[in-house]
Amino acid sequence: MSGGKDPIRVLVVDDSPTMADAVSSLLTDDPRIEVVGRANTGSRAVTLARLLRPDVITMDLLMPDLDGPAAIMAEAPARILVVSAVADQRNLEVCFQAMSAGALELIGKPSVTSGEELRRWGRQLAESVCLMAEVPVISRRIRIASPPPPVTGARVDIFGLAASTGGPPALSDVLSRLPADLPVPIVIAQHITEGFTPGMVRWLSQVTSLKVVIGREGDRLEPGRVYFPLDGHDLTVEGNGVVRLTRTRGGPCPSGDLLLSSLARTYGSRAGGGVLTGMGEDGARGLLDIRKAGGVTFAQDEASSVVFGMPRVAIELKAADRGVPLSAIPDIIRMSCRRGPMPNRPPGTEGVV
Repeated sequence: MSGGKDPIRVLVVDDSPTMADAVSSLLTDDPRIEVVGRANTGSRAVTLARLLRPDVITMDLLMPDLDGPAAIMAEAPARILVVSAVADQRNLEVCFQAMSAGALELIGKPSVTSGEELRRWGRQLAESVCLMAEVPVISRRIRIASPPPPVTGARVDIFGLAASTGGPPALSDVLSRLPADLPVPIVIAQHITEGFTPGMVRWLSQVTSLKVVIGREGDRLEPGRVYFPLDGHDLTVEGNGVVRLTRTRGGPCPSGDLLLSSLARTYGSRAGGGVLTGMGEDGARGLLDIRKAGGVTFAQDEASSVVFGMPRVAIELKAADRGVPLSAIPDIIRMSCRRGPMPNRPPGTEGVV
């Protein structure tokens, strides 16, 4: 490999010889990557992960005797990319359970086994492998005790959240601790491969008392509901809380910047927003727009983030004062949208979060 940099060592896990051959061949075409092993059962995957200590594992979940990534993360922690068929609805829920166990990303299997479309998919897979190789390996998730959330005089009418790598488990943690009678809607831009949104919505619906839905063009946002955009679309909010959907034009999808900026335009100081774990910088500028409008803003801290990319940029741009632990976020949301009198603010706590 040029520049003397060691290649990224990948273990391919799939019980289909055809798919394993295709993935191995496509990854090997990238000079940055070396396929160091293949496994066609769950037990073999755990054994090879322990012996080879690969940088990244690509893994199909519907395999013989596979206890998901949990077994690998327990014995040989690694960066796991789930490569799954999105057509199988049962499989989708297993995919998100795998993310809770430590998988970093979901990638849909190609619908073809040859030709330019397959090669294009292979290039996308290789790029994901290279990006994930930069993510620190987390062998277990540490729950950090919540400090008291900052007290502000804000009253928000809506909350927007942007997230990417590590986002689904973080969102599960936040939404599971919000009350069913939350007096505002929550709108979320979670970067995700097209085809996985319905499965994510069903999975999150099982962990929260809030109603989790896919927003449709023209929907009027309602309190106590959580909205995700339609697959492959960006979601913005206009007028009196009306959903607008546009087909994504490239870049992170859905766009956190577009979502949060629309909340700043529509709600001004009554908007709230947060940027959670994720790679890149999407959401940071939209969050800054909310802050400039006088709304409530926060960014997840480094210690609780799987990837401290998007939150770091948000803090550097002064879109949020500092990072807050994931465990503190539900209280920040709840207190910011609470109706009724607020306690007196102690000196020095004025302003946004």
